[in-house]
Amino acid sequence: MDGSNQTSLLMDFILLGLSAHPKLEKTLFVLILLMYLVILLGNGILILVTILDSRLHTPMYFFLGNLSFLDICYTTSSVPLILDSFLTPRKTISFSACFGQMFLSFAMGATECVLLGMMAFDRYVAICNPLRYPVVMNKVACRPMAVGSWAAGITNSVIQTLQAVRLPFCGDNVINHFTCEILAVLKLACADISINVISMVVANVIFLGVPVLFIFVSYVFIIATILRIPSGEGRKKAFSTCSAHLTVVVIFYGTILFMYGKPKSKDPLGADKQDLADKLTSLFYGVVTPMLNPIIYSLRNKDVKAAVRNLVSQKHLTE
Repeated sequence: MDGSNQTSLLMDFILLGLSAHPKLEKTLFVLILLMYLVILLGNGILILVTILDSRLHTPMYFFLGNLSFLDICYTTSSVPLILDSFLTPRKTISFSACFGQMFLSFAMGATECVLLGMMAFDRYVAICNPLRYPVVMNKVACRPMAVGSWAAGITNSVIQTLQAVRLPFCGDNVINHFTCEILAVLKLACADISINVISMVVANVIFLGVPVLFIFVSYVFIIATILRIPSGEGRKKAFSTCSAHLTVVVIFYGTILFMYGKPKSKDPLGADKQDLADKLTSLFYGVVTPMLNPIIYSLRNKDVKAAVRNLVSQKHLTE
């Protein structure tokens, strides 16, 4: 092992966070802590009702339970680190912990992209081929689809993280972010990162581009089928079965496109403002979106609301 790799293995990173905005850090600490508690509570309740209520033992709620578990894992891999960085102006994180957190974030993010595509296919079959739905979307098919989503996300994360961890980090060790976000970490490597960039572009095409295209095509067929329903009440009922998923998809992918698709400012004076905006957008993607998912599914779904009411009433009866 050469000296540069030895240096990288022994190196600690410093998370800069929002140290330039101490007043904003205090406000965000309280807000993110409250949102994290809502994430744990909301997604935890969704997982509980999808397991305990037999009426929710359907493919749609099976995937929803996976999504809720994924959101809990994703936020738990990053939010405690974010909260700690708000309390400590220059938070130190070890090399291994940094790449461990990067691995978990990558795995959860890629898995969610694939899982949302699977959920779109479920809604497509339910609305466009309702008679074949029990045959196509049965337990034998759903479980491999969910396992495949997790396996694909973890595999991608292993590839990206291993490529990053092999780089030498022998210079600046300050990560200008809340967490070990891969682009912020790669900027610190004292080696050519072109292979990493190419690998990430390929991964983005596979895990962002392909699911988005798949979801788009699915909803083209779904909307076309809904518009052919003769009664207004029938159209409303059909659309209500996929509106929650569509809302989650728009928020999830809309935030990602805003994060990575907007043009970078060439004005040096506006760099700090843009940097702050990028960090806040990253917070929205990593905290607000997982918090909104259970709210969207519970508020727009009668079955989930009924299951939660039954769970609460049963708890009162047992006390």
